[in-house]
Amino acid sequence: MLFNTHSRLIGQHAILSASKYHWTNYDEDKLDRMYISWLAARRGTELHAFAHEAIRLGIKLPRGGKSLNAYVNDAIGYRMSSEQILYYSDNCFGTADTISFRKNCLRIHDLKTGVTPTSERQLEVYAGLFCLEYRFNPFDIEIELRIYQSDEVRVYVGDPDIIHHIMDRIVVFDKRIEALKQESAL
Repeated sequence: MLFNTHSRLIGQHAILSASKYHWTNYDEDKLDRMYISWLAARRGTELHAFAHEAIRLGIKLPRGGKSLNAYVNDAIGYRMSSEQILYYSDNCFGTADTISFRKNCLRIHDLKTGVTPTSERQLEVYAGLFCLEYRFNPFDIEIELRIYQSDEVRVYVGDPDIIHHIMDRIVVFDKRIEALKQESAL
């Protein structure tokens, strides 16, 4: 049989996909909520892409109470890199929304477009990855973490004890995963 190619769908994911089959048990109300959530995630992806381009091009946005505007303007003002991959190993890496390191101060900012409450833990992991990749001791640098969400900016001072603990977890867990890979290859 010669199967249809559907080349325009390569790399795409359907809302009602076979791999996320739980929708087969939804009623219409649950389907409505799932679709609204899917739209919100898609919009979040588009807003991140827009912010990345505005930062890359140095285009500041009008001042006001909007998280997106403050996020873009702060990233430009602090001369931050946007969508920066931080890498420890193939088992542990991530992409910081914006990051900079100047005058012994690490800044990591995260744009959250949803309404679900968030934690600074993701930013602490990025700080741990930065310190591991670039060989900095978190006790020897200043660390400022920011979350831009729901038209507010939450600022955290990075706790070196927490970041050091995360770094230890990364190293130990990476070694464990590598050992498991070796065991499963036998």
